[in-house]
Amino acid sequence: METHLRAGVAVYNAGATHAAHDAWEDRWLDLPTGSDDERLLHGLIQFTAAVFHAQQRNWSGAVGLSESGRGYLAELPPTYRGVDLSVVTDYLQALQNDPERIERASPPALRYRGRSLSAADLELDGIVVAADVVAANGEEYDASVVDTAADYARREVDSGRTRFAGLLTTFVDESTHRGIVYDRLAAQVERRRRKRQDVAGLFDADDE
Repeated sequence: METHLRAGVAVYNAGATHAAHDAWEDRWLDLPTGSDDERLLHGLIQFTAAVFHAQQRNWSGAVGLSESGRGYLAELPPTYRGVDLSVVTDYLQALQNDPERIERASPPALRYRGRSLSAADLELDGIVVAADVVAANGEEYDASVVDTAADYARREVDSGRTRFAGLLTTFVDESTHRGIVYDRLAAQVERRRRKRQDVAGLFDADDE
């Protein structure tokens, strides 16, 4: 759960508000209803949904989700599993009272163990989760490119290289230039794929 929790926090902080819930949802669905962990993930999902609807100017949706999100988090301590929930609940209350405040100021970052977490703070598994959900939520991205890059990043671990891990991290964190980073990532994936094909061809039998 920790990997997906941290990945979702990093995705939200990178501005991919809608995508963040995907990092949490699979884990949330498997948890016992009413357990502290289930309430945490459910509340965070409601929080990101409230922010998303406010950003879309769906004021009634934002108000309703703010109220329900606060309800899920109400019985948890101010900090739970490293997440500063007081920031979340305070903002949900403010958003419930005045959803149009989102047009005057950006919503708060999520803080994990006192830090505004980014993909650069994650281990490789968390980076992969974060990159996967960002790609899945963008029509302009081919999820298979990110999946292949993740496979190459895992293979790099033993060699000490970090090219693909670095590109996946930047893909998540650089929201303003995400499309440019994706194009660079796709080019590197294609280059690596061609190299592997060239090597494989050296050992193919001659048809003549």
